[in-house]
Amino acid sequence: MEPSGSTTSNHTLNSTGGGCPWEVSDKARLCRFLCYGSEGDVYTAREEGRVSMENAGALLSMLQEGRGAEVVEEIKRFSQDGRAVRPGPSFFALALCSQHSELKTRQAALKALKEVCRDPTHMFSFIQYKKELKDGMKCGIWGRALRKAVSDWYNEQDAMSLAAAVTKCKQREGWSHQDLLRLSHTKPAKDAIALISKCITKGWKEVQVAYADKENSEEVVKVLSYLEVVEKVKHSCDETEVISLIEEHKLEREQLLTDHLKSKQVWRALLKEMPLHSVLKILGKMTSNKVLEPGSSETQLVCDRIQSETVLKKAKLHPFSILLASEHYKRGQGYQGKPKWEPDGSILKAMDSAFYKSFMNVEPVGKRFVVAVDVSTSLSSVVPGTSISTAVAAAAITMIFARTEADTHVLAYSEGAVVPCSVSADMTLAEATVELVKIPSGSTDCSLPITWATESGKSVDVFIILTNNPLWTLTASPLESLKKHRQTSGANSKLVMCGLTSIGHAIADTEDRGLLSICGFDLGALSVIRNLAQDLI
Repeated sequence: MEPSGSTTSNHTLNSTGGGCPWEVSDKARLCRFLCYGSEGDVYTAREEGRVSMENAGALLSMLQEGRGAEVVEEIKRFSQDGRAVRPGPSFFALALCSQHSELKTRQAALKALKEVCRDPTHMFSFIQYKKELKDGMKCGIWGRALRKAVSDWYNEQDAMSLAAAVTKCKQREGWSHQDLLRLSHTKPAKDAIALISKCITKGWKEVQVAYADKENSEEVVKVLSYLEVVEKVKHSCDETEVISLIEEHKLEREQLLTDHLKSKQVWRALLKEMPLHSVLKILGKMTSNKVLEPGSSETQLVCDRIQSETVLKKAKLHPFSILLASEHYKRGQGYQGKPKWEPDGSILKAMDSAFYKSFMNVEPVGKRFVVAVDVSTSLSSVVPGTSISTAVAAAAITMIFARTEADTHVLAYSEGAVVPCSVSADMTLAEATVELVKIPSGSTDCSLPITWATESGKSVDVFIILTNNPLWTLTASPLESLKKHRQTSGANSKLVMCGLTSIGHAIADTEDRGLLSICGFDLGALSVIRNLAQDLI
C-alpha cells in the first residue's frame, strides 16, 4: 500500500535503557523475558517451556543492582497492558522479586500480586514458582508477608466473581484453594467471602447447616444461591435440569461433570453463552459429535455469533487468530488425526466474514513498515504446529499491516531483485495469496528489501521479512544493510526476520537491539513485532 505524503519518524531512542541507542541493555533483556520468556533475540512460536533461572540473567542482575522496584513496575506493565505473549515469565519474575533479600523489592512484589495474578490459575502458578525457587533452602515460603498478600487477594475480590472463579478453577500446579486458604490463615473480611471460604474448606454440607437458619445479607443470599446451583448441577443426572441450570445461571463447562459433556443438548446449551475464542477452538469437535449439524438452528446461532461485529469487538479477536481457527476447521481433523469432521459450509463462510470484520480490533502502531515476502522458495509448505500454508500466512500478515497501518509498503523479492507485487489493502485473502504464489522463484537474499528502501529514498521504521528459508545467499549482511539504511534515511530502523517454517535460527550473532528473529509464526509473533516497533522490548 503506497502512503500519500511523507512521514517523519517519531521513534524514541532506547526507551528500554542503555547508553548506545542499539545496545541490548539489561532492561531490554528483562522486557524480552517478560514478553516471551527468553532474553535472546529469537522468538519461537508455540514454545511453552517452563521458565527457569537460566533465562533470567538480566532480571537477577537488575535485582542485584537494587533495581527491584523498577523490575516490579515492568512486570505490572507487561501483565496489565497485554504486552506479554506468555504469562509464565511474569509470574516467575514476580515470585523471584517476592523473595529477594531487599525488603522494598519484596514489598513491591507482594503488593502487585492482585494486579499481576488476576485469576486462580495465575495465583497457583505464582505460588508454585515460589515453591520451586525455595526448594533446597531451609526456610519455607509461607511467611507473614505472603500470608497477608494471599489473604488480601481473596478478600479484595468481588464475591460473585470469586464464587465463579473458584468453582471453575479448583486446582492447578498441585495447589488448590483449600491449600492456599489454610496456609495463608485467611480471615475473611466480609460475610460473602466467609461463605465462599467455608464452602472451599469445609464443604457444601457444612455450609447448608451453618446458613440454614441465619438471617443473611443480600450479597450472601446471592452467593449462597449461586453455590447451591453449582452443587446441584454436580449431582444431577437429569439432562433437562442440567440444561435449565446452565441457561438460567450461565454455568460454564468447567463447572459440569464429564458425564454431562457426553450430551449434545448440554453442549448446545453451553454454546449459547460460551466465550467466542472457546467456541472457535471446539468447532471441529462439535461438528464431529453432530452437536452442530448443517442447517440446524444451533449452527445458525453459532454462525451469527462468529460474524457479529458486537461479539467480535467484545471478544477482541485478532484476524490471525480467526484465520488459524478457520484453517484448522477447514482441515477436517485434529492434529493427531482425531476427531474427524466434514466442515460445514455456513460455518466456513461465517469465519471468512469474521476474519475481515475483526480488522477493527487491530490497533495501529503508527510506524512506517515494509513487509517483504521471500518468494524465492515454494510457499506451499505448512507453518509448523498449524494447518495454515506459508502462502496464506504470508498473505494474511501482509494484509494485516496493509489494512491497519497507514504507511506500509508490501514487497516481494526473488532472483536477486525486488519484483513487482500488487498485493493491496482492498484485496481479499485469496486474491493476495494468488498474487504471491504466481511470482517465479529464485535465489534468496533477505537484504534486498532494505537495499530497495535505501536506494528508493524511503525511510522505514520496521522491516518485516517473511521467508521459508532462514538460510540464504547474501550479497550483503542484513545488519550492515540495516545500518546503512539508518545512516542514509535518519530513521531508527528495526528488522524482523520471520522464518515461517523454521524451528530455530538467528539473523546474526549481534548485540543490536533493533534485530529480532521469529521461528514459525503464531498470534504471539504479531504481539512481539508490535512490542519491538513500539520500543517495548
